[in-house]
Amino acid sequence: MKQTTINAIRILSAEAIQKANSGHPGLPLGSAPIAYTLWQNFLKFNNKDPKWDDRDRFVLSAGHGSMLMYSLLYLYGFGLTKEDIMNFRQLGSRTPGHPEYGHTIGVETTTGPLGQGIANAVGFAVAEAHLAAKFNREGFPVVDHYTYALCGDGCLEEGISYEACSFAGTHELGKLILFYDDNDITIEGNTDITFKEDVGARFKAQNWQVIHVDLVSHPDNVTLIANAIRKAKKETKKPSVIICKTKIGYGTPLEGSHKCHGSPLGVENLQKTKEKLGWTYPPFEVPDEVIRHTRTAGRRGAKKERAWKAMFAEYEKAYPELAAEYRRAMKGEMVDLTKVDDLFKFEKPMATRQTSSVVLNKIAALVPSLMGGSADLAPSNLSDMKNTDTITYGDFAPGHYEGRNMHFGIREHAMAAIANGMQLHGGIHAYCSTFFIFSDYCKHAMRLSALMNIPVVYILTHDSIGVGEDGPTHEPVEQLIALRSIPNMKVYRPADGKETAAAWISALNGKAPTALVLTRQNLPQYQNSGLAALKGGYVLEDCEGTPDVLLIASGSEVELCVKAKAQLQEEGIKARVVSMPCFEEFERQTNRYKESVIPSAVKARVCVEAGSPYSWYKYAGDKGEIVAMSTFGASGPAPKLFEKFGFTVENVVEKAKLSLKK
Repeated sequence: MKQTTINAIRILSAEAIQKANSGHPGLPLGSAPIAYTLWQNFLKFNNKDPKWDDRDRFVLSAGHGSMLMYSLLYLYGFGLTKEDIMNFRQLGSRTPGHPEYGHTIGVETTTGPLGQGIANAVGFAVAEAHLAAKFNREGFPVVDHYTYALCGDGCLEEGISYEACSFAGTHELGKLILFYDDNDITIEGNTDITFKEDVGARFKAQNWQVIHVDLVSHPDNVTLIANAIRKAKKETKKPSVIICKTKIGYGTPLEGSHKCHGSPLGVENLQKTKEKLGWTYPPFEVPDEVIRHTRTAGRRGAKKERAWKAMFAEYEKAYPELAAEYRRAMKGEMVDLTKVDDLFKFEKPMATRQTSSVVLNKIAALVPSLMGGSADLAPSNLSDMKNTDTITYGDFAPGHYEGRNMHFGIREHAMAAIANGMQLHGGIHAYCSTFFIFSDYCKHAMRLSALMNIPVVYILTHDSIGVGEDGPTHEPVEQLIALRSIPNMKVYRPADGKETAAAWISALNGKAPTALVLTRQNLPQYQNSGLAALKGGYVLEDCEGTPDVLLIASGSEVELCVKAKAQLQEEGIKARVVSMPCFEEFERQTNRYKESVIPSAVKARVCVEAGSPYSWYKYAGDKGEIVAMSTFGASGPAPKLFEKFGFTVENVVEKAKLSLKK
């Protein structure tokens, strides 16, 4: 039955891809014995309760091989039907082109952009290690599971995989096991033209256990694969990579060729494949004995879950407070931070990176599931949780996995993707941090946060030409519009401490990622700011009656508008200052509210932001003016730069008068 099931995975995958006339058959055909061995004999899951806390996590990092995943989910009883397999890559189907978290039951993370899944898997392993250290007690292994990932050559060519695997080895994540489908083929041909390194030596240098399995000389040898998995699980101080030498497109006339990597086999080749594998069943049919065979794995998992629940019941009796905290963490419960007045107490001028640090540390004491860190910039980002007389946060490190402060190293891309994995695992509210300019390195992982609807918090400091002397290489100009363009991403650029507190509250109570874009330079504290920032935009300072001109800004430029308002008032011009810390939240408000803040009848407007102007045309209207950056910055003291590029009270006043004349 082993061989028949392996071939069922292969043929289902190839048939679905052929019917769709789109897809990647090579990986499912070559990796089927790896996937079968893991799912049938090792992977801990309950198909009747796919979200069981202590299940093993499986990540298909090589997401283009998605039909491998769907064949497994179908055969192992996760609710996919034959019709779902037949509708592969069709509009509205449960079997999209690449695995999507939240769309298909059993898919742990959205993959496809190569290397992301490996880094997500590292995040899963981080979460498991942290929660185990925090909650497990002698005789009560409440958190005790593995993270498995399957990747190909493409994943390991991407730089993010090197970053993530280096982090995993440094942190001795022994319950992370990576299968490498080593078939030497990518879409352009043999990897000899691009990728000739000794992958085993690379992983050994990164403190991984390296295990080799030759599935070319020993095709479909389940015993070899099983022995490799057992060896990997015995190593507790290192993650393990199982390098499986395979043939892409195994069993087909295109075996070993790049021609089967990303294209259907073709009707004739599919039929020849069936003949070679001895497959005589009708299209999309598998024998009943295969289904009976695969269902035994689910029953085994259900038995393990029942035992886990019985153990947890005893754990609750022995450690009621810990058990209650565990349940809250895994449910993602959040305290009502809007009722915490202490978050909004700021008096002296401070940079918003400093106010963020104050808020973060107050929240950390109230939200024990909060965990994160920086890409080697915590002293500048002010993103660490500081120990107090009553709470020790500690650093996440080998032997101290209970620590809540992460040191990601100079690995921005992997950092963001690891944070995604930590958040997806459950039990953790993840955040990560770097300079705003380096959000470009994080971008793809940030995009996937938004696509997956997961509330990772991104702390992005040094937000404009206010960086100063470091110059244009470190001064973000186009990054605000880039992040605002991502669907489902909230971008907060607060103007003071109370707006920063509101931004954190919004981030931790949301169902989507949030970028907190923060200043290096000090900003004043405003009397009328606060929870109104939760609406994204609001009237910070007003005039009597209908304003003549609207002054609209975010972040540090709000100060210019406040001062310009006072000067305009002295000249008999009535101005309203609108603080716009978050476009996305403002656009979610009712039309009536938006009209009350930015009345359509007031055509004279000035929008001010030390970034690209492209975010602002909608709010400026046809008679408004925009003070923004249309070039890169320069190197010099920040005050001099703001003056050079027109971010002065005098220029805002001049633009207001110009708009009034239109």
